[in-house]
Amino acid sequence: MTGKLTILGSGTSQGVPVIACDCEVCQSYNLKDKRTRTAVLININGENHVVDSGPDFRTQMLRENVKSLKSVIFTHEHKDHIAGLDDIRPFNFLEKREMNVYASERVKEALLREYHYIFSKNKYPGVPNVKLTIFENSNFQIDEGIEIQPIEVLHYKLPVFGFRIGDITYITDAKTISASEKQKIKGSNTIIINALRKEPHMSHFNLDEALDFIKEMNPKRAYLTHISHLFGKHDEIENDLPDNVFMAFDGLTLDFTY
Repeated sequence: MTGKLTILGSGTSQGVPVIACDCEVCQSYNLKDKRTRTAVLININGENHVVDSGPDFRTQMLRENVKSLKSVIFTHEHKDHIAGLDDIRPFNFLEKREMNVYASERVKEALLREYHYIFSKNKYPGVPNVKLTIFENSNFQIDEGIEIQPIEVLHYKLPVFGFRIGDITYITDAKTISASEKQKIKGSNTIIINALRKEPHMSHFNLDEALDFIKEMNPKRAYLTHISHLFGKHDEIENDLPDNVFMAFDGLTLDFTY
C-alpha cells in the first residue's frame, strides 16, 4: 500500500525569513525560501497524522487544507516542535473525538508543564482533548496495521526521535546517530534528514555530515530539511547536490510504500 508525506515545514527553529534579517535568503522572493518550522503530514488510508506541531502548526494546517487529523507524534520537546499543540482544538470540535498524541516519557513531562490546562482534572470548557500514549525506542501503532519505528538520535546530548514508516525515514535535529540506529534506517527508499547549514554546528548535521550519512545509507532519494537562512538560497544549494539529494521545501509531497 502507498501513503503520502507532505513537508509542512522545512525551516529551523527561527523559521525563514528570520525576523528583522536583511540577508539575501530572508529577502528572497522564491517561495521555496520561505520555510516554516519543521514538521510533516503523513496520510495513510485516508487518515492524517502529523509529526510535531510547532509554532506554525495553524498556518500549515490552513495552507495544506487539512480537514481531519487523527494523531500528533512528537520527536522531542523543544518549542519549535510542540508550541502549536493548542491549535488541535478545531479538529476536536469538528470530528468529535480525542486527538491521539504520541510522546516519550520525557516529552510527556514537558507537555504537562507547557499545557497544564489540557491535562488538568478540572478542565476549562473548550481546551484541547487528547489521548496521550507513551512510546520509547520500540515500534508502536498509530492505526490498525500502521506501525511506526522510532529511531533514536542525539541532538547534541539530548536523545530525540526520528521515525521510519514503510520505506520512508524522517529525522530532524540529529547530530549523532549510532550504528545500531542506522541499521533501522538501511533499506529506506527515501530519507528526509536535517542539514542546518554548510558550517559545522554543535547540535545539528551540517551539509557535509548530512551528505556523508546519506551516502552511507544509500537511499534512492534523500531530502534535506531543518534549513537555516545561513545555508543559502534553495535553488543555488540544490544545483550543487548529488543527483539523488534534494532540498525539501514547504508543501513538497512524497509518496511512500508501507
